[in-house]
Amino acid sequence: NIVQDPDVLDTWFSSALWPFSTLGWPEQTPELEHFYPTSVLVTGFDIISFWVARMIVMGLEFMDDVPFRDVLIHGLVRDALGRKMSKSLGNGIDPIEVIEEYGADALRFNLVIGVAPGNDMRFIPEKVEAYRNFANKIWNASRFALMHLKGFEPAASFAGLELAVPDRWILSRLQYTVEELTRLLERYEIGEGARLLYDFVWSELCDWYIELVKPRLYGHEGEGSRFAAQQTLWFVLQNTLQLLHPYMPFITEEIWQNLPHDGETIVLAPWPEVEGFRSAEIEEKMAVVMDVVTQIRTVRSEKSVPPGRKITAICQAEPKQQELLEASRGDIMFLAGLEELQVTEPGEKPAQSIGAVVGGIGVFLPLAGMVDLAEERSRIEKDLAEAQKELQRAQSKLSNEGFIQKAPPEVVAKERQKQASLQATVERLQKLLSEMQE
Repeated sequence: NIVQDPDVLDTWFSSALWPFSTLGWPEQTPELEHFYPTSVLVTGFDIISFWVARMIVMGLEFMDDVPFRDVLIHGLVRDALGRKMSKSLGNGIDPIEVIEEYGADALRFNLVIGVAPGNDMRFIPEKVEAYRNFANKIWNASRFALMHLKGFEPAASFAGLELAVPDRWILSRLQYTVEELTRLLERYEIGEGARLLYDFVWSELCDWYIELVKPRLYGHEGEGSRFAAQQTLWFVLQNTLQLLHPYMPFITEEIWQNLPHDGETIVLAPWPEVEGFRSAEIEEKMAVVMDVVTQIRTVRSEKSVPPGRKITAICQAEPKQQELLEASRGDIMFLAGLEELQVTEPGEKPAQSIGAVVGGIGVFLPLAGMVDLAEERSRIEKDLAEAQKELQRAQSKLSNEGFIQKAPPEVVAKERQKQASLQATVERLQKLLSEMQE
């Protein structure tokens, strides 16, 4: 004779009353009038029928209106093997333990970046570590900025400032990021928004702009240039922190409090509105400069040139691109570690040099300034002889019909892959020798 207590509601039924019962219903409270209906419900797909549908039905029944206008349905967080977390499997993750090891911001960012609405995600600790490194990148970049913003008082606007090409470029990229992130968040594409911010902060703000601006912050180009760099760095960093805040609230609040700012907390700071900086022309110019620097860095790395060694670069370009290279001479020399940058008309490849054409500009590095030519030639010849010997051995084996017929297919396939790899190595070494002799 078990009877349910008539005053106890079913779990899902009571949950269905949540949107208005928490606001004082059935009394007509100011909170109920102000907050009902709300704008969006965020939930997993597994409780749509249990909870979401019931909330809508109860809202229509008791409030004559739906409890929310939008429903954002996200996937489930599964373990590294793709299994649903459960007590029986013992594969649950304690978020407190993850936070203690990696930080709350890294955990939050990991849970949203690249995740499309409705798709499940696998929880992999190594990915959280990657976003802890991202947080460290933000922290270290901000520390560098704060070191060079001591005593800095922001100007009301950029009017009259000596903005260099890198300043105008990062402001253009910031405006794009603000506009695109706003669009993505309005469409609830939160994961794609996180990816956009990650790329902007790491690849553009930290890896390029902050490196480009260092000589000016050190005062090497005069006080006017230094103040323009400070104003740009402060403006971009402050707005970037405000864009990041919904994703990484703790680190952004801490850094923001140490920057020149208005207001008590970043939580109440307005959403960034950046206008008047977009410039396709400036972005195209910077893309050329970045391509040239990247090509020089690539060759330096391939030749194992020590970071401290200054080398010479020769850029062959048409007149319009020559103007750009001359205007960006200091930036290119600083970032690429150059002692000399020669800008010439297009012509024959310089003797005993290595390089390539990027963005219509021939970028060549004289080998004599990077390596001991005789020693390098001897090393390459030795490597080439060894590679040719191995290639001949592989070709001989593959030309043996007995081997082809008797060996397992996977062994034959592996030998063919080895032959292709050796052939590519031989051709690469032959090309290097040819470049050294020209």
